[in-house]
Amino acid sequence: MDIPIAVAVGIATLLTVILLAVATQRLLDVRFGGLRTFLAALLAFALAQPVLEPILSTIGPMDGTRPPDAAALGLLLLVLMCMVLIPMTLLVVAEALVPPGSLPGPLELARSVRGRLSRGRRYSQITRIAVRHGLGPYLRGRGERLDDRSGKLRLAASLRAALDDGGVTFVKLGQVLSTRRDLLPAEFVEELGRLQDQVAPAPWEQIEPVLRAELGGPVDEVFAAFDRTPLAAASIGQVHAARLRSGANVVVKVQRPGIEAVVGKDLEIVRRLAATLESRTRWGRSLGLRDLAEGFATAIREELDFRVEAANMAAVSASRGTPADSTDPAGSAATGGLRSGDGAAVAYPAPVGAMCSERVLVMERLSGRPVTAAGPDEGPRLARDLLDCLLRQILVEGVFHADPHPGNLMLLDDGTLGLLDFGSVGRLDGSVRSALQRFLLAMNRQDPLGVTDALLEVVPRPEEIDEPALERALGQFMARHLGPGMDSARMFTDLFKIVSEYGLSIPPEVAAVFRALATLEGTLVRLSPGFNLIGEARAFAGRYLSEQVTPETIRESLTHELTALVPMLRRLPRRVERIASAAEHGRFGVNVRLLADERDRRYVTGLLHQVLLTVLGATAGLMAVTLLGTEGEAPLVGSTSLLHLIGYNLLVISAILGLRVLALVFRRPRASDERASTR
Repeated sequence: MDIPIAVAVGIATLLTVILLAVATQRLLDVRFGGLRTFLAALLAFALAQPVLEPILSTIGPMDGTRPPDAAALGLLLLVLMCMVLIPMTLLVVAEALVPPGSLPGPLELARSVRGRLSRGRRYSQITRIAVRHGLGPYLRGRGERLDDRSGKLRLAASLRAALDDGGVTFVKLGQVLSTRRDLLPAEFVEELGRLQDQVAPAPWEQIEPVLRAELGGPVDEVFAAFDRTPLAAASIGQVHAARLRSGANVVVKVQRPGIEAVVGKDLEIVRRLAATLESRTRWGRSLGLRDLAEGFATAIREELDFRVEAANMAAVSASRGTPADSTDPAGSAATGGLRSGDGAAVAYPAPVGAMCSERVLVMERLSGRPVTAAGPDEGPRLARDLLDCLLRQILVEGVFHADPHPGNLMLLDDGTLGLLDFGSVGRLDGSVRSALQRFLLAMNRQDPLGVTDALLEVVPRPEEIDEPALERALGQFMARHLGPGMDSARMFTDLFKIVSEYGLSIPPEVAAVFRALATLEGTLVRLSPGFNLIGEARAFAGRYLSEQVTPETIRESLTHELTALVPMLRRLPRRVERIASAAEHGRFGVNVRLLADERDRRYVTGLLHQVLLTVLGATAGLMAVTLLGTEGEAPLVGSTSLLHLIGYNLLVISAILGLRVLALVFRRPRASDERASTR
């Protein structure tokens, strides 16, 4: 074949394939990828002859005479529709078996292969660690049932040792799980609470480039003094003592080099392990491991960005009206804190905002020792100050420290508490704070009805809930924990159980409050064994109520309410007059507009369109079967009569309409999800 002819044939073939792809896309009325549609059309063009030959053979051999115009037109239409039917079938089958996005592209595939190899090595290492500590059967969902305390203790110890060997991400995971008394038995909470992420510090040769890059210059030029020996080293970063040019003593928290890549890989493994355990094990489903893994991944990513912690520290400081940071040229540092009524304090360091970045955090240095070193005579006072501080942050200020465990507390040199590590901070809006205040006050009054109403304001109300049963459960809870001489141990754990038993879905910000209070409960017990948590919480509620109910606050609340009501009250008489006049003259009516939302109309129109296509396709198919079963007509083309030829065309039309409906059906779940997310 000559080159010009070959080029012409190639161009004609390409145009035919493009026209076939365009026709397929329009007939299906579903947007497919251009590459997928073109490949389907190209494959259909290659399969056209072997597929059409047996179809045309049923029409019968031609006798060499020219068929009538109607027969020729019907035969041509049949051939064209069969050619379009092939790529339509391929696309619908591909949509059902391999939806768009389920297979990666070439570049994504190459990156995925490298990622799988890297994760595979890490998987192997983690599996060896788990097996070495006796956790292999539990990963396969075949572990022994833990009905006795000794078995739980053994498994908890094995889990702690395995997480400790797993590295930074798994140590952090264990620390987070140790605060979830609502999910884990007490044996696991106690054992995981022993996890420490103290590791050998990184050498100065690795830390110095990070400081230079983040601070924009050599360390000796930025600071008046810098201690190259770290005060403490953890898995994510290490802390150095330094002094600013202004003379203020600060600590500098530096992120370990390369830690982000390691954590990112481990987080992906945690997600996959959580999904596997949730699908294969009973305990994984009961704990909701997939959601736990997502929440943990979000939290640890925030912890890797020190700017988040600096913003949290500034927010807590600003909520008390104290300086948020020191951005003045002198670089001085200010301390935030809460002064209680007796002059004691809970202090927290303020960040030096101008010197904080993603991998470096500079903040004021608090001088003291671990809070566990407090004497027995100091414990009750410190516990009272901490409880008062956290309750005020939650109920009054709306910005609170979400992880008040003993490791984040210091006993300062002046005998007060210092609150550290603001990587996890919760925020509450005014409506949630008001509901929590009503919840606390109703608990103080031991009012089950008030507690139930306040709880259902804090959490989303389910469609079906047995409120009387919930009220009785909360009444029993208060009788068990709030009566005279009752023990407050496991109070928040029992409250979590009630919430989960009645299917109440706790919003993330409220869950952070409950987790913080559960962690606080354990911290208070360590600070002061036998601490009267109930009595002190009631005392706080009484003080808060007395603070709120004053002539000034009542006058201010009435002023705000009246300001909002006055415009409505001014319009109310005219509206009442119009309604009364319309009712008097018989013109009173109510107009209800169904499907007023354009999205609702579009959704109903799509359903009707789908039903109509189904009816038309079924009708064409029944007509085709009827015509193909008709006998006695004279042959028109080969051995096929005109009615049979029409029947073949109707059969192909029925198949095209059916494929269009199937394409919409297979694409419908993703469309509905997108529509629901926009509401």
